Amino acid sequence: MGMNVHFNNPELQAKIEQWSNETGRPAGELVENVMAGYFDEIAQVRKTLDSRYDEMKSGKVKPIPGDIAYARLMESIEARRSKA
Repeated sequence: MGMNVHFNNPELQAKIEQWSNETGRPAGELVENVMAGYFDEIAQVRKTLDSRYDEMKSGKVKPIPGDIAYARLMESIEARRSKA
């Protein structure tokens, strides 16, 4: 059983059709695979956030102020860039 895929966004519709043509797979199958992966990823993120919340609530992990977290992120990005 096939599935017709139609989006109101012409750019997205064109990308899906191109992807379908390039892979030789039906658009519906491609969209189903993307959605399944998306939901798996969301479930993993939710699990991670729930465990972090539990760790913070129990006092096992202390929150970091946003400016410090941002500075650490930028340091990490710069370190990766300098290795490239």
